[in-house]
Amino acid sequence: MKKIAIISSALIVLTAFTTPSVSWQNDDPHTQLGFTVTHLGISDISGAFRDIDVTVKSAKPDFSDASFELVAQTASIDTRVEARDKHLRSADFFNVEKYPTITFSSNSLKKVSKNNYKVSGNLTMSGVTKRVTMDLRYKGQVENPMSKKQTAGFQLTGVIKRSDFNIGAGFPAAMISDEVRINANGEFVRQ
Repeated sequence: MKKIAIISSALIVLTAFTTPSVSWQNDDPHTQLGFTVTHLGISDISGAFRDIDVTVKSAKPDFSDASFELVAQTASIDTRVEARDKHLRSADFFNVEKYPTITFSSNSLKKVSKNNYKVSGNLTMSGVTKRVTMDLRYKGQVENPMSKKQTAGFQLTGVIKRSDFNIGAGFPAAMISDEVRINANGEFVRQ
């Protein structure tokens, strides 16, 4: 009986100091996963993935303990040129039939300065998983006047190498830069 009382007391104490995690889901019309490459070394070409789902979980109001999960549908790639998009969907690049999604799962968030973080995690594209680190900026939180729901904003920037993921291996960096600049902006609604 005494053991049960001690265990019960311990559970109550531990529960008192544990804040439940809150889930936030991206608001599709206000979220974009964009990328930019350099073509022929002289011009920047940008595009985006139109179909993405991102979940943020955090117990702290400043999101300093946040975790991020992203799934992007590779077939949703859009560079505003249909012929180029069709080529990017082919086996030369994203091979969308074999690899229909890009995923990112964070496993580390380190504060750099107020509202600025380094987020690290596993990025999987074309069947290859690599650890990447990017810059994350928490842009604040407001009540959306239309939905009356709490909405938080984030911006993610960074650089990855397409060669790390075997994307476009037949196209040298002189034609399409190996470095791909990532720029993602999103609004997330508290669930």
